[in-house]
Amino acid sequence: MTDLSQFKPEHFNWEVSDNIATLSLNRPERKNPLTFESYAQMRDLFRDLAYSDNIDVVVIRANGGNFCSGGDVHEIIGPLVDMDMKQLLQFTRMTGDLVKAMLACGKPIIAAVEGVAVGAGAILAMASDMRIATTDSKTAFLFTRVGLAGCDMGACAMLPRIIGQSRAADLLYTGRSMSAQEGERWGFYSRIVAADEIAATAQDMAKRIASGPSFAHMMTKTQLNHEWNMSIDQAIEAEAQAQAICMQSADFERAYHAFVAKERPHFKGD
Repeated sequence: MTDLSQFKPEHFNWEVSDNIATLSLNRPERKNPLTFESYAQMRDLFRDLAYSDNIDVVVIRANGGNFCSGGDVHEIIGPLVDMDMKQLLQFTRMTGDLVKAMLACGKPIIAAVEGVAVGAGAILAMASDMRIATTDSKTAFLFTRVGLAGCDMGACAMLPRIIGQSRAADLLYTGRSMSAQEGERWGFYSRIVAADEIAATAQDMAKRIASGPSFAHMMTKTQLNHEWNMSIDQAIEAEAQAQAICMQSADFERAYHAFVAKERPHFKGD
């Protein structure tokens, strides 16, 4: 297994405490843009998370009042103009691989969004399992505003599933900002909290999840993602198999004995 508790990334902040990892981008003076290096390092980190048994939940949070302003204009967009098709496809596949790694990491991910979450920053939030926001947050899939299609990093597949086809089309065609209030009403955000409460709220959510059965959470995340492409019959069968596997876990037996003893179970992820 991979121990990521002491991981020291060069291109973003990473802390682990009590099996909860907290990630934030580290360029607050520019609203935390992404670079080629931070994309790649985050992709590799989330790939490695699938093999880590000492991290149960990941929180992606803002830094300096902003979540992420997307790809850096000077360090990404500028160089892309001079690339050939092969280089461009390598880049777009790499950014998509970050989303794939987030979906496949087996760990619930909470996005705690403050300020701007635009472009690839909005994608980071979208690819998380749960999203909360502050009242002043602004989320925009602004790819069309720089002459690109809205179909970036899985947005045309994932966003309609979260907020509906028409609302997703509204955001992806126009590139306009979605307010926190719209986001909560549409189901993109599960709740809105005050700026001075969002860090604690995200940590409380993470602690509650981390105290649960981590192996079963991995199964839940796997099924949430895989069942997008299944019929109802296939999904029911897949869930039957997943649940039977979980019933062989020590956590399931632990929970039974705790219930009989009228005690709270202490899950260990085995």
